[in-house]
Amino acid sequence: MSLEFFERHQPVLERALAAAADRGYWSPFAESPSPRNYGETANEDGRAAFEALRGKPFPLELKGADGAVGGEQSPYGFALDITYPRVPPAVLVQSAAQAFESWRRAGPRTWVGVSLEILARVNRRSFEIAHAVQHTTGQGFMMAFQAGGPHAQDRGLEAVAYAWQEMARIPDVALWEKPQGKNDPIKMEKRFTVVPRGTALVIGCSTFPTWNGYPGLFASLATGNVVIVKPHPGAILPLAITVQVAREVLAEAGFDPNVVQLAAHAAGDDTAQQLAQDPSVKLIDFTGSSANGNWLEQNARQAQVYTEKAGVNQIIIDSAEDLKGVVRNLAFSLALYSGQMCTAPQNIYVPRDGINTAEGHVSFDDVAAALGTAVGKLCADPAKAVELTGAIQNEGIVQRIEQARALGLPVVVDSQSLTHPQFENARVHTPLVLRTDASNPDISKEWFGPIAFVVATDSTAHSIELARDSVIQHGALSFGAYTTDDDVAAQIQDAAEVSGVALSLNLTGGVFVNQTAAFSDFHGTGANPAANAALSDSAFVSNRFRVVQTRRHV
Repeated sequence: MSLEFFERHQPVLERALAAAADRGYWSPFAESPSPRNYGETANEDGRAAFEALRGKPFPLELKGADGAVGGEQSPYGFALDITYPRVPPAVLVQSAAQAFESWRRAGPRTWVGVSLEILARVNRRSFEIAHAVQHTTGQGFMMAFQAGGPHAQDRGLEAVAYAWQEMARIPDVALWEKPQGKNDPIKMEKRFTVVPRGTALVIGCSTFPTWNGYPGLFASLATGNVVIVKPHPGAILPLAITVQVAREVLAEAGFDPNVVQLAAHAAGDDTAQQLAQDPSVKLIDFTGSSANGNWLEQNARQAQVYTEKAGVNQIIIDSAEDLKGVVRNLAFSLALYSGQMCTAPQNIYVPRDGINTAEGHVSFDDVAAALGTAVGKLCADPAKAVELTGAIQNEGIVQRIEQARALGLPVVVDSQSLTHPQFENARVHTPLVLRTDASNPDISKEWFGPIAFVVATDSTAHSIELARDSVIQHGALSFGAYTTDDDVAAQIQDAAEVSGVALSLNLTGGVFVNQTAAFSDFHGTGANPAANAALSDSAFVSNRFRVVQTRRHV
């Protein structure tokens, strides 16, 4: 059955490999929730499936479960009241080790085939997962469907494709023949076996549990490792559904479903630390705070650790052909999911003497005012705005807005609380944009959420210097710039390359600095403190397995 899965999905795999090579647009999973793509009743069926999960234990049987945990609260104002089996960390690790014995022998075609079948079945549950993502993360429904569904699946498939590419480079067997002059040549048969590392741990985040979770999950699974998925306590459901699908596929393929397990736990306990430091855990994928990511890098020394942490994302405005297009694009980036994205811009550098535009010179004050007006217009109609902003994932982010407001800086546009037309108790807040000077130390740290600063600099050269040094010191996952000067653009690109951050130049259309596309954009570079890996490249998968050879004379 598992080889049948590989043959069934081989055309998609080959197309994914081609897409990763040419970096053009491609996706096998439709991002539009149109009935033409998913069926006339898909949306209602997905909503009904989500509602049927509420208020009861999640249908997942795990070996060694000891009680249950739950407590997820929708940012839209209600409790999910779903409980999940809690399995002690030691039991999870033991079950993983037992499942590993047969799984590791199955080989790359089986590992990849099973992974591809899981992704295909997850795609069929995209609407159910979208509602689960919406009501754990606070994303608007459209974003929850796209980012939590097809786009996350794209990232998972991308990791599988890279895994297959790296494993397929290794031949199963080779005949080695060394000439010996007048004597008979030395002949040897050499067999090469791809050997997975062992148990992998995926530590999920509360804002993008599937989009950030799938790359590590599928990179490890497709290279023959067994995986323990540890969701954030506030966003368990999307990954629980994924684990449920994975276990169904594994069982059908004749494997112990404990190849993939769920490690649900209560907030504040030490499950993550216990798992991360277990000697059997050899791979860890983490998305979250710098403090927790740094702890893993420093303390989980037995494992290969892949982290995506915090950073300070920046925009440079040097000059603009179309200032209205610039501020519209930036306003959208600031408001999208209320800035709760690891790629959302925070510091917007503008020379204090102003900038040149096609309409003439524009002062710093007027640039800031134009951005404030654009944000205000975007959020003016609550019924439309909430679809873009979504809801605030947790109260800590609301408190951070208040902390930023308490800095006492001039306000470009204030954060407003909006009433959601469908969910009256939803936690919705529009962006807060403040004015400050480049000397302000507050801009050197991440203000995660709908918080941004328009920063007065001495010049564009000063802006470039600030941005470069900030990335090197604090990290960043996105970097944007606006200029009509090719020489300035070259200087900015050089700064991005030196500091190791992806650059977006002059975005004024339907692409935004905080969005990336699988198979084309590398998410993160691994070259600055915000992340030590890129999603996805060969380095993200190649260290998840080793090659063991057996040689003998022929």
